[in-house]
Amino acid sequence: MTCDEWRPGPYGLDAAKGTTLAGRRTVLVVVHHLTAATRLADVVPLVEGDRRIQVVYTESPASVLRVGVGDHLRGLGGLLIPYHQAIRTSFDLAIAAGDGRLQDLHAPVLTLPHGAPPGVLVHRWAGRGPAGRRPLPGLRADAIAAGGRVIPSALAVAHESQVLQVGEVCPDALPVTFVAGDPTFDRMLAGAGRRAAYRQALGAGPDQTLVFVSSTWGPRSLLGRHDDLPLRLARELPSDRYRIVVAFHPNIWCWHGRRQVAAWFEDCRRLGVRILPPEQGWQAALVAADRLIGDHGSVTGYGAALGVPTLLAAFPDEDVMAGSAVALLGRSAPRLDQRRPLEPQIAACAPGASAALRSRLTSRPGQAAAILRRRMYELLQLPEPPSAARVEPVAPPRPLEVAR
Repeated sequence: MTCDEWRPGPYGLDAAKGTTLAGRRTVLVVVHHLTAATRLADVVPLVEGDRRIQVVYTESPASVLRVGVGDHLRGLGGLLIPYHQAIRTSFDLAIAAGDGRLQDLHAPVLTLPHGAPPGVLVHRWAGRGPAGRRPLPGLRADAIAAGGRVIPSALAVAHESQVLQVGEVCPDALPVTFVAGDPTFDRMLAGAGRRAAYRQALGAGPDQTLVFVSSTWGPRSLLGRHDDLPLRLARELPSDRYRIVVAFHPNIWCWHGRRQVAAWFEDCRRLGVRILPPEQGWQAALVAADRLIGDHGSVTGYGAALGVPTLLAAFPDEDVMAGSAVALLGRSAPRLDQRRPLEPQIAACAPGASAALRSRLTSRPGQAAAILRRRMYELLQLPEPPSAARVEPVAPPRPLEVAR
């Protein structure tokens, strides 16, 4: 075994050998994919500033969509250890916003959703066996319990309705399930006062309409069905009156490659379209937006709940769970007609059922930071810091630069 295969540090049996600040507790952040990394970035700061706590990161091998996670975590400057070392080391708490292989850990596990409350059934795999029931993302029984034991010590959900969903899938997990609210949505609300700064960072003048285009991943997404839409918008919307900003789901960047995705849409960037990187920016762009064009993804749901007038360019009605927030989005937001000129449809778009959508996204608006921090310190068996948990506004967006 080489030094590169085992990372010594302030954890495990040899923690004291190089320690300067002797952390009393260690927290392992398990990252399954880049989407999970962006959600965990809303939660980890609630504990990492405490000098009693040492935070360590690891990349889970459980997801086929984990490409790029290691590079992202190294770019953050996080203390990163390989997964085979993480599962052979004891920690005082593990935090994850994905599922798979968490039963291998030696720590109490806190799991979080990595997006808005689910409402679109997972895609059915191809195969010769008969069709089976399609679960909701993040709510698979085998990911919640294994070997006769519930995996998480605490399972956070954003809304009361998700408690019922957990009960249907894995009733044994109900004692550890708790409603925490949505930390990402809370941070966007906290950033409302920075809207002018966000717009300036995106190059939108005070008299320009900022059109935000969001696509989730997969063939049912906006980009999967209309990959020419960003270019069409750039050509049809007058640049003196509109600013176009585009955000693609992190899985698109990770699966196809950052260089490839950037190359595919370089023609749009040369026409003035701002493209956001997969790690950050979409939250601030939603706060800054005047119009939103999206699909069934979480970003579109968040934007509509914020009150941004929303058009749906793609929406898989046949795959949406009745009664979900996604179903409400599909009923309340108008559909973009690709056969007609785009500008009149964008100009005529009005806010939809934002209050109703917001009530479906979170049952604890503005409270997620306080609730999650309290539960983490309970699991760590440490008293909370005396100061209140802060809800930090999201950072200003940093669009990609145009290639020269």
